[in-house]
Amino acid sequence: MTGPYARYIDRWERKLATRDTNRVVRPFEWGTEWLHSVGFPSCPENANGDAAACVSRFVGEALADSDRFFSYPPVGDYQLRENRLTFTSPVPSRHPENDTVHALWFPAPQDRGRALVVLPQWNSDADGHVGLARLLNRFGISALRMTMAYHAERKPAGFARADYHVSSNIGRTIHAGRQSVIDTRACLDWLVGQGYTRVGLLGTSLGSCMAFIAAAHDPRVRVGIFNHVSMYFSDVVWTGLSTQNVRQGFADIVSQDDLRRYWSVISPASYLKRLPGRDLRSLLVWARHDSTFLPVYSQQVLRSFREMNLAHQVFTLPCGHYTTGQFPFNLMDGLAMCRFAARNL
Repeated sequence: MTGPYARYIDRWERKLATRDTNRVVRPFEWGTEWLHSVGFPSCPENANGDAAACVSRFVGEALADSDRFFSYPPVGDYQLRENRLTFTSPVPSRHPENDTVHALWFPAPQDRGRALVVLPQWNSDADGHVGLARLLNRFGISALRMTMAYHAERKPAGFARADYHVSSNIGRTIHAGRQSVIDTRACLDWLVGQGYTRVGLLGTSLGSCMAFIAAAHDPRVRVGIFNHVSMYFSDVVWTGLSTQNVRQGFADIVSQDDLRRYWSVISPASYLKRLPGRDLRSLLVWARHDSTFLPVYSQQVLRSFREMNLAHQVFTLPCGHYTTGQFPFNLMDGLAMCRFAARNL
């Protein structure tokens, strides 16, 4: 749309997107050492001068056995102090701060065994989605708000942003995505251990992608609320307003098609085939004027769900990506997600 309202939202989006002045363009890296640590034999610690082939082989093996790729040893050190749950991530990284998972626990007074793991957006601070968690409580649903890899308390010293979760280092970005997905499943383990029998996931933006992959690999998930959707992780990075600094880091070394293939292992499109036959009800939220998750990519998700006859509902926001967090759109979005959870969980 190119009318006055669309132009107004676009100006508002760009104003919000340019508030942060701490974005850094980091150099391109294949990051094969991060893939070697996962344990697939296709990517040895020394890529022997052919990193592109190494990454391609790794991705092929991981997609062929994604259950193994997203498998993990059980967590043995959950600690709940007041409303903060901490545990050691089953996926070690090279940064000690990042390897302790933090989650805020908001039990509803009368939750009837219903709980959601909540994953905020990329670069969310420690308070992100706390208001949404409390709103879920008002609908009788408990919420465990998890901090994803390299965010907030998990950021390495000296970092202003969660650059290591999404960057022009291909292998580290895959490793970070896998870590966030597995940490999410470990949160589900904790909820089930607390006696919750009806559990689900709610994710926004980057959190939506991680939540979808976790839901696709965990049959315990009964409800998936995916707030902003795209088929491929890489398409958002390549074309989105908020990730242009990441895009610049790739320069002309890889193409959009190349990156879509390399990051297919952390993309929802690769795991849609796992959903037919599942008792999973999904809410797909997209924004009509989104300049980060471009509508063309969101529409691909909606079309795929329709064609595959997957149980879902769609909620369309009349705004953009950043403006979703502004009144009145944040209230519209929050109420739509909470009502869906209350009806379906």
